[in-house]
Amino acid sequence: QVQLVESGGGLVEAGGSLRLSCAASGRTFDVYTVGWFRQAPGKEREFVAGIGGSGGEIYADSVKGRFTVSRDNAKNTAFLQMNSLKPDDTAVYYCAAAALGGVQWDRQVVRPDDYDFWGQGTQVTVSS
Repeated sequence: QVQLVESGGGLVEAGGSLRLSCAASGRTFDVYTVGWFRQAPGKEREFVAGIGGSGGEIYADSVKGRFTVSRDNAKNTAFLQMNSLKPDDTAVYYCAAAALGGVQWDRQVVRPDDYDFWGQGTQVTVSS
């Protein structure tokens, strides 16, 4: 069992930055892929970015070049650095974890249903 706790959300002006953290319990954090998802009011949950246990990264086109995902396995923590924020980035941001791997990783990492553990979410609001 893995418990995830997000932090770092808040209110920021367009063009600003925020850094989200996802702290995980458990001793095997490095085997898990961590995915970041977001959900805006009235919209479905969407993939933002993901990072594998060994550090492979993948991003949604909408955030590529602006967001950076990283992890510190020694501290059981993953991060989402968000720069050049836009009002369209306003949403509740969730981190999720699952033991994904193999040739299907690229397909699995973007699908919410493939994740076993979820955090409670943190609100990010970008004002124009």
